[in-house]
Amino acid sequence: MKQTTDTISAETAGTIPGLFRERLRRTPDASAYRYLDDRSGQWSDSTWRHMAAQVARWQRALQGERLQPGDRVAVMLANCREWVLFDQAALGLGLVVVPLYVNDSPENLSYVLEDSGARLLLIQGIWQWRQFVQVANRLRHLQRVLTVDEIEAEEEEPRLRWIEEWLPPSRPEQELISAESGPDELATIVYTSGTSGRPKGVMLSHRNILSDAEAGLKVVPVYTDDLFLSFLPLSHTLERTVGYYLPIMTGSCVAFARSIQQLNADFKSVCPTVFVSVPRIFERVHARIEEQLRGKSPLARRLFRLTLKVGWRRFEKSQGRAGWHPSLLLWPLLDRLVARKIKGNLGGRVRFTVCGGAPLAPDVARLFISLDIPILQGYGLTEASPVISVNRLEDNIPSSIGRALPGVEVRLGEKDELLARGPNVMLGYWNNPKATREVIDEEGWLHTGDKASIDGEGRISLTGRLKDILVLANGEKIPPAEMEMAIISDPLFEQVMVIGEQRPFLSLLAVLNPEQLELLIQERKIQKVQDELLRDREVESVVLQRISRRTAIFPGYAQIRRVHMTLTPWTVEDGLITPTLKLRRNQILRHHADEVERIYAGH
Repeated sequence: MKQTTDTISAETAGTIPGLFRERLRRTPDASAYRYLDDRSGQWSDSTWRHMAAQVARWQRALQGERLQPGDRVAVMLANCREWVLFDQAALGLGLVVVPLYVNDSPENLSYVLEDSGARLLLIQGIWQWRQFVQVANRLRHLQRVLTVDEIEAEEEEPRLRWIEEWLPPSRPEQELISAESGPDELATIVYTSGTSGRPKGVMLSHRNILSDAEAGLKVVPVYTDDLFLSFLPLSHTLERTVGYYLPIMTGSCVAFARSIQQLNADFKSVCPTVFVSVPRIFERVHARIEEQLRGKSPLARRLFRLTLKVGWRRFEKSQGRAGWHPSLLLWPLLDRLVARKIKGNLGGRVRFTVCGGAPLAPDVARLFISLDIPILQGYGLTEASPVISVNRLEDNIPSSIGRALPGVEVRLGEKDELLARGPNVMLGYWNNPKATREVIDEEGWLHTGDKASIDGEGRISLTGRLKDILVLANGEKIPPAEMEMAIISDPLFEQVMVIGEQRPFLSLLAVLNPEQLELLIQERKIQKVQDELLRDREVESVVLQRISRRTAIFPGYAQIRRVHMTLTPWTVEDGLITPTLKLRRNQILRHHADEVERIYAGH
């Protein structure tokens, strides 16, 4: 792959639509976005020139809604060109974009639309429409609902329009309207997931986002020839900044994945060089690899372990942390026999992937890195646009979250809380000055709520959460997230939550993988129906043994003694997880209140 650069600086761009116009000026006929055409069944490209003509068309339609600069408009779409067209058209008119998750609950949808005062909403089709109609009568500010797909409303809804009827005729010669606000004005309100209480609207300016993207490019190189695969929702600020705005800065092409279910096929078709992800994607692949290995011959398993050992030694040598070793001579053969097959499942061209949103277990990161799939774990918050730190290709320690981005200051506050300050820190929370004062102090430091350590080279390692601590009845304190990360690496578990606040011992609420459970009962030759299996003490004992193997590194008082098992997943729709897949701990506890009481009965 050629490695040419044509990076637009944040200063040159000024604003997000300014960035788009500058990219159009520089490379109008280069490929901007790749998508699967439903009619032809083939992947097709849109150039920057074509995208600009469509953005101008959307701007004329938005002008017809009599919106004023500063008005809020919301988007509830999966990743697609229409997301980009809507975003760029709205920002170019000085409107403020409010992203929503496509799988969000009606209650959350209602709250965000009302709290932001959104006057217009763009949705995909019938599923989102059904979410909307459940709360439509509560939405006082909303004057228009646009749909990408044509749908027939069951009841008359004067606000509803199909975009093909709403958009004016396409005119390639139409110019973009540039009426956006200045760099320090509000560009977007992003509502945080809200694991406890109502979500808060994070206000981000053009400068917040562009400075963060530019700082990332100073430490992790991205080229015009890079091809991104976009599947993490654009409503997630990590994907929006790193997987959408940053490629405009570099002139890279972005391919939109069809869905998580079709992700394997899309990787092989698109063959991306870069992608942004969250730990769960890697954890699932890791679990699948481990599962497949169990069905392999002893020789195949030894060959795989040897590949990981040599691959890791090769990686450590490239980082300057180890010297040459004769086993490195085996790498070309091991790469061809083992590593290349797994890399082929990701298209075979991945230069690196950025992982964020939650901690990635070091052993999972190590497996991929050993197979020559560089994972750069980073850290950030929506409130920081979102990236605060990231590992570098030449200085990559998987157990760390890397060093702070250029221009971003970090330090440890009281109780080792990680604090950050820089041009990427939000303007504040929408309509919530009290919450803003609680998280940004008078000196401008953003209080992350995460505990950390910083080594002499400036590398940051997370050590826990200030609030996510379980206190047992005997006073012992346990950070549950670390234990959950260890347990979830076992393919038997789909979702887990450690419990035990003010209880005599720790227990686990677990959603099991049905196929893995079936394998387990076949191995043990247990003759029970499914409902009985989940309550069977022999099954629980076996499951506890597997949990114990994963949590052996934790202190004796931090061992799991009981487990409640279910096959019913926790979903966004039932309010048990956030759209970014974080656990809503209080809601899960309430949902399983009876089971929890049975676990601790008599103790």
